Amino acid sequence: MTAIPEKLYFKIGEVCEIVGVQAHVLRYWETEFPMLQPQKNRAGQRTYRRRDVEMALRVKELLYDEQYTIAGAKKRLANDTRGGSKLKVVGTETSSSTAPRSAPPPSNNDVSPHPGRERSREFPATAPVKGTNPPSLKQIAADLREILAMLENGDAELKSPRR
Repeated sequence: MTAIPEKLYFKIGEVCEIVGVQAHVLRYWETEFPMLQPQKNRAGQRTYRRRDVEMALRVKELLYDEQYTIAGAKKRLANDTRGGSKLKVVGTETSSSTAPRSAPPPSNNDVSPHPGRERSREFPATAPVKGTNPPSLKQIAADLREILAMLENGDAELKSPRR
């Protein structure tokens, strides 16, 4: 976690150092995220308060670390503020990315897109279920790496026979 100095106001250069982005990026985020609106002093310079710095850090986390799009980050921040949750979500990472997933129950709607090949039931579909958050790009990437490792290890269920 980044330490924010105990000050009332921060100049844009100070915020850039704390957040780790350039000034033009902060100014762009101000146009995209209405909750990030620093005040301007009499000279027209931006003055960021602590909550603005915290919001910039949260925006950076969503965009860079959690790989959200601008639109996705806007929705996430709107849901976070509407739900009354804290800006910083602590402990969201679990060991579920390394634990094997259980297979979803079979359904009559499961039709293989490739005739003659059964659909693998080991990895559930990544389409979001209504009322849940869609998987992050990091989670999808981890799933794909796991599938690739299985393929490289010669998992008989996933490999198609060669002739």
